[in-house]
This record gives sequence, C-alpha cells and structure tokens, in this order.
Amino acid sequence: MSVFSPIPLGQRIPGSPHSVACSLPTLADVIGYEEGRTETTRHISSGYPRFVVHTYAKQLCEQLQQQPEFAGRSLWLVTSAKMATALADPLGRAGSARAVPFYAAGINGVAHADTPELNTRGKQFLQHLGGFLSTRAAEDQLVAQGLRPAAAAETLFAGDATAEIKRCLHRVYSGVSDPDLLLAPSGMNALHAAFRAISTLQATRGRTAWVQLGWLYLDTIALLKKFTPDPTRDYLRHGDVADLSGLERLLATDGARIAGIIIEAPTNPLIQTPDIAAVAALARRHGVRLILDPAISSPYNVDLLPAADLVAQSLTKYTAHEGDIIAGAVVVNPQGPDAPELRRLVSEYLEPVHPRDLARLAAQIGATEDVVRKINASTMQVAALLENHPAVQQVWWALQPSSRENYLKIARSPTAVGSMISFTLKAPMKDFYDRVRLPKGPSFGMRTTLISPFIYLAHYDLVTSPAGRAELAAHGLSPDLLRLSVGLEPIEDILAALREALI
Repeated sequence: MSVFSPIPLGQRIPGSPHSVACSLPTLADVIGYEEGRTETTRHISSGYPRFVVHTYAKQLCEQLQQQPEFAGRSLWLVTSAKMATALADPLGRAGSARAVPFYAAGINGVAHADTPELNTRGKQFLQHLGGFLSTRAAEDQLVAQGLRPAAAAETLFAGDATAEIKRCLHRVYSGVSDPDLLLAPSGMNALHAAFRAISTLQATRGRTAWVQLGWLYLDTIALLKKFTPDPTRDYLRHGDVADLSGLERLLATDGARIAGIIIEAPTNPLIQTPDIAAVAALARRHGVRLILDPAISSPYNVDLLPAADLVAQSLTKYTAHEGDIIAGAVVVNPQGPDAPELRRLVSEYLEPVHPRDLARLAAQIGATEDVVRKINASTMQVAALLENHPAVQQVWWALQPSSRENYLKIARSPTAVGSMISFTLKAPMKDFYDRVRLPKGPSFGMRTTLISPFIYLAHYDLVTSPAGRAELAAHGLSPDLLRLSVGLEPIEDILAALREALI
C-alpha cells in the first residue's frame, strides 16, 4: 500500500502547529487561496509563514485589540523594535491612518488604521523583509499570558543551539570563522540583510544599481524593484543566465554604477545555473559585489562561497528538513575585498531569531547530510522517469543539458542534485495536479515530497493577465509549470504516484 493518502484542504504539512506548508489539493483550491475566497481560506489556519498569518499571531492580535488604544486598529506583530520602526515609516505616521510602533505584553508591533490598502502594504513589507513574529514566539506569548496551556511538544536541542547550528554549517563552509556565519529568522531576512549591507557600502562609492541575473524568486525581485533608490534607473535585468557576453557588455556600460548582482544557483523555478566562476570574475573586475543564493540545491550540494561576497540562504529548506521551522543565514566570504565591513553591516540589518526556533533547528541540523544524500538519490530516479515519459513536455533540474556543465562546476559531487524538479505536461496541468496523490503545497527541501503549480502560487498576478503571461513567456516560464520537491518517502511510492497520474 502506498504511503500517500489524500490530505484535506488547509491541513498542515507535515502536521506540526509550526508546519511551513499546508495542503492545496486541487487547482481550484490554489486559485481560491490566491484570490482570498472565503470558501478556501476558512480551511487554512497556517501556511508558509511569510504568506499566511498564523492562528497564534491572530490570537495575540485579538487579545491586544481588546485594549482601548488598539480597538478597531490593524496590528502587525514583528521580530523586533527595529522592524516595527521600519514598518511604520512606509505605512505613514501622519493623519488619522498613522502607523504607530508599540511594545505590549512582550511583543513588538505596529498599529494602524484598518484599511485594505494599508493592510496589503504592511503584509507585503513584512513578507519581503522576513519581519513577521515567529510562530513559536507567538505560541510562547500565548502560554505566558495563560491563553494556551503549554507549547506543543517537540524535540529541542538542550545545549547551546547557536553553537550547534554553526558547528554543523562549518562542515559545508570550511575555512569560515563563527563571526562569518550569521543567523536570520528567515531566508528572506538573510537576503534582505545581505542586499542592504552591500547597498549601504556601495552607495558610498556612487554605486546604487543592482542586476537581476535570470528569473529570481518573487520576493527577491521585490527587493530590487522596491528598495533600490530609483528602480527605473537602478533595477537592471539580464534575463539569460547563459549569456555571459551580454552580461559583460552590461558591466562594461554600467559597471561603475552597479552595486551588486543577485544570483540563485540554480534558479527558481527553472533550475538553471550560470557559469558562477566566470560571473564572479566579471563582477570583481568591475567592482561589483555578488550575492549567491544556494536555496534550490542547498549548500550541502553546491559550493558557492569562493565566488561570492555574501551567501544568503534559507535554512528552512533542507536544514530544517522536518518542515516546521523558518530560518536563514548569511555567510561572509572572509577572502572578499569588503569582508570586515560587510560582516558589520549584515549584523546590523539582520533580525533576531527566536530562541526556541534555534533550539528546534539545532535538533534537526545534524541529520541534514544524510537527508540530503537520500533525497539526491531519489531525485535522480524521478528525473529519469519524467524525462522519458511520453506525457511530459519538458523537464528542468540540476543536470538538465542546457546548464549541466555549469552546475557540475559548483556541485560537491556528480550526484549532488537537490530535491527540485520542474516540468510541464502535454495535457492540461489541472487534470494531472488534481489527481496526483502526492502532498500538494508550497516550500521544498523537506522530508515530505511536495508538488505545486508554482507559477500560480508565486506569480498569480502574471498568470491572470495577458501582459503577465507575455512576461512569463519572455522568460521561458509556462503558467502550467509544476514544481516537484522530492522527499524521503520510498522511491517506489513516489514513482508509482507519478506514473499513475501521468496518463
């Protein structure tokens, strides 16, 4: 009998109160989630923590709203007083809708007028910066206030959690000292801190522009579009990761004003890998700093630090393989030309990590190498099935022919491929997605296999407009692309579920 059984809409995956994924079993559910339809959202009490406000945070807000000063106001609960101030500024501090930072019942937050426009702006800001209060921090406050009897039972590391996490990360970042390993409450907060650190330093040199190489994750694109000084001038796109000569021309023309380049290696979701060493050599020749993001394959599979000034990564993926923690890290290349200053600036921009999240991550991280090795082996078999199946239109993965050579240059071994496979079908995607028995939800790099209609989840605004679909097509992205993250279930069951649905 297969290990896979249907998971109801909204059920947490894998099941912890702090799970980072929730089940979206049909394409109609995905659309209902994206459009905020009540018949869908009423089933969802948690999801990926930067997109879905957790029930624990909502409970805390409801308690605070009983106080006169918060009655009728929208509240955001955040990681620190610094984040509260950062959020209040763009929401506005004047007039009747003014946004006010607060500290109440051990929680930092922002209160503002309850309007759809401000609510959307506040949520997006925290999503882009990774500034939401941790679900465990919210749970601990509910317990402290007597609103919950106790925190959910889970295995926590008993010693110095930060030291244990860094000890394990040193295995993949050899030659790096503890001060060069900086932890963050999410991968996006890590990326934001890296982006801000380089931006701050390079601005003193008259460099304010940033280059997006290839198609990046939506919130990474948002950082470049919204947080460069003048996005019409300072946000530069170079769409083809393989076009090294085009990048060289861009740097020859604009290099003196470019602060940095952000590269996902491989990219999300097309899993394309540029020639990282060649790009790094170009960047250094022109005084441009390089942020590399290894999230798709994980630093356990790819070695990016020698080419980077900063590596910004999500620890939610692979390292937190139980699927119940959101965390991140920035790693400073100690050999980089600005290493001391970047180390200081990154530290200033990072948000604190809740202690119980660190303790939970430390309890898991020691098994990561074994988890990654097993996932790699299964991914190789799944990719072979999809590449040779007549119902499949196209497959993208670490060893796809178009960028295989570049990937192997950064891979720690020829089989270090990660969990991710994207593919399109010859038949309508909806039919396959609705019937495949695999768990369906966002995130990746978990023990649990996950499949999602990624473009619908990440870029629904583009999927639903002619201009948006044209933009996707220009970057080689189909709205019907499916993103599969291979987990640790028996490989026979994963393959059988795919064969059964590929008709």
